[in-house]
Order: sequence, then structure tokens, then C-alpha cells
Amino acid sequence: MSAIPFLNRSIVQFPDPTLALDEPDGLLAAGGDLTPDWLLTAYSFGIFPWFNDDNEPIYWWSPKVRGVLRPGQMRITRSLRKRIRSGVFQITVDTSFKAVIRACATAPRTDQQGTWITPRMQAAYDALFQKGIAHSVEVWQDNSLVGGLYGMALGRMFFGESMFSAVPDASKVAFFYLQQQLAARDYQLLDCQMMNPHLQTLGVQPMERDEFLVCLATNRNEPTNIGPWSWSTLTPTVETVTNKSP
Repeated sequence: MSAIPFLNRSIVQFPDPTLALDEPDGLLAAGGDLTPDWLLTAYSFGIFPWFNDDNEPIYWWSPKVRGVLRPGQMRITRSLRKRIRSGVFQITVDTSFKAVIRACATAPRTDQQGTWITPRMQAAYDALFQKGIAHSVEVWQDNSLVGGLYGMALGRMFFGESMFSAVPDASKVAFFYLQQQLAARDYQLLDCQMMNPHLQTLGVQPMERDEFLVCLATNRNEPTNIGPWSWSTLTPTVETVTNKSP
């Protein structure tokens, strides 16, 4: 692996994201910190942290290709539409952030061992939640938390971090509700970071880093709505979705 710069914790500054390595794809730098200033600066410029152990340095990434969704353009299968319409789930936002991020951290992954959502990462995103910048979507069934996701909103973009399901389709329902509500509030892009086959089934599309950085430059001029989201608790419907794929 080629050498990457090590960031000074006392100076919140990143290299140009276009200098990220080709292999491993997107690795840009190490070091720095996970304070709100570091995280907000990173996401504003298309950079995110990803590492496996709180004892190792923070690694920062900006991959060549991002997975993104235009809110309102989620691909909804017939079976998912049926699940949404069944009324078995209730949706809330920003009511159980810590529980959602803990569930995401402990959810089994088929593509990796352990978790990158370490206690240090959980504390960092909880600090952003306390500032009204990070948010969670919770999916409930019979008063039990069975699915959800979390991420952060800056300007007119939402940066998704992780999601989990304890029952079939619960995370997909959370994702559906998030993108539906983002579309209603004129958000322009939902960033899912790395493309993978699961996200692709939901309608997430690849976007080259250069195009993504242009979107971010525009987004930095947009005001961020600070504070907890207060969308009504509801059973989601699919009637307002623009893309109703079979």
C-alpha cells in the first residue's frame, strides 16, 4: 500500500479527495480525530471515516465511485410494496438514536468480521445527534425496535451510515421512509458511500467521485436544518413514491 498522510489532530484539514489511493480504493489519510468539527469537515468534502479497531488510527476514505440515490427514486419491488402497505410497521425518527446505532454495530454482516461501528464511532455520531445534525429512522413492530438506520444531514444532502433489520425488510422500510421524506423536503441526494449489490436492488446508482464533489460544492452553500426531526409517527404508504417498480 502506498504511503498516505498522517493528519495532525490539532488542525482540522484534509488532503484533496482526488488524491485518494486507487488501491485500496479511496483511502486518503490516517489520523485526525472524530470530533464534530472533523466529521463535519470530512463529509462536506466527500470523505468519511472507516476503521475496525479503536486502538488503530482513524482511516479516512473517498472512493472513486459513490453509491447515491435521488430521493423519491427508490426501486420498490412488489413484495416490499406489499410489506409497506401491510401496516405491520410503525416509523419514528430521532426517538432511539443510541439503540439504532448499537443495533447497527452488532448486526451480523456477511461481508466482514467484527464491526467498524466501534464504541468510539458510536460516541462520535451520538455527539452529532446531540447537535441536531445526525438522525435516525426507527422501525417498530409490536412495540419492539426491529429495524432502522442512521446518518447525518448537511445542506440538502443526507449521508447514510448504516442500517439493520431484526425482521425481514425492516431496514428497507426505514430506507423507503427516509428517502420519501427527504424528497418531500427537497433534499437533492442521499449518499450511501460504497456501492454494493443490496443497495443496487434499492435503486442506488453509482456516481463518479468528480461528479459527487461538484454536488458537494453546491451543497456547501445550502443551509443545514439543525435540530431533531419531528416527523409524525406513522405507518408508511407507497402512494406518494414516484418510482413504483414492479
